Amino acid sequence: MFDGISIQLLMGQLLIGLINGSFYAMLSMGLAIIFGLMHVVNFAHGAQYMLGAFIAWLLLNTLGINYWGALFIAPVVVAIFGMVMERLVLKPIHHLDHLYGLLATYAVTLIVEGLIRQQYGSSGLPYSSPIPGGVNLGFMFLPWYRLWVVLFSFAMCLGTWYLIEHTKLGSYLRAANENPEIVESFGINVPRMITLTYAFGVGLAGLSGVLAAPIYQVSPSMGSSLMIVIFAVVVIGGMGSIMGAILTGYLLGVVEGLTKVFYPEGANLVIFVIMILALILRPQGLFSKKEGA
Repeated sequence: MFDGISIQLLMGQLLIGLINGSFYAMLSMGLAIIFGLMHVVNFAHGAQYMLGAFIAWLLLNTLGINYWGALFIAPVVVAIFGMVMERLVLKPIHHLDHLYGLLATYAVTLIVEGLIRQQYGSSGLPYSSPIPGGVNLGFMFLPWYRLWVVLFSFAMCLGTWYLIEHTKLGSYLRAANENPEIVESFGINVPRMITLTYAFGVGLAGLSGVLAAPIYQVSPSMGSSLMIVIFAVVVIGGMGSIMGAILTGYLLGVVEGLTKVFYPEGANLVIFVIMILALILRPQGLFSKKEGA
């Protein structure tokens, strides 16, 4: 015991914080990639996350395709949905104020969630864990699947950061953000690059949904309830900062988990308190190199 707090409770909440932080990091990273290139606040990110979980559930219950197959198929399906959405919804309004993109993606969220709710209801649908069991560490029981989620999401975050920051493809993406005319002069199809980048960011949301399905119940509202937190993570880390999104996601997940131990009443508020402080003290974000917000 430590000041009335057991080590089991402390480590258990730390694990929950790492799991939540894994989803915060992956989702906010996809959101940061989309904003960094397209300057669109993709409010449909939560719905696309939910679609990934629902597609995994449908694949299992209609076609008999298990979790490991869904881990590859669902993100691709969600990415294709994102490509269609970018072409039909976002491309026609790309020259307008950024607010129009936010409103358009929010409308897509309402439509997608409404259709899923009408077809499957509002109650959560169970999805069995693909890796049952765990290991007893003495001070806590560690489920194998939770460990897999933390390790896999961390590897995906690092791999995506390396792709964007240290490869030729990533340099093209960053250049297209700064000066698309020059990039097009090298024979690169910038509109196609934008579409594929949006699809990649959306695919990350779908992948996160598949990872979340065995942990949380699959429901139409699972994405919308998470989006406000994800926006807070992106704002704190710095809009468009990939590493900022990753670090802030894990950090806030752990802070939220530990707050549940030491001050449970403030667990649902601590992220937004940090966001307000960040906006006041460093409006461009903790990890952004840009001067403006």
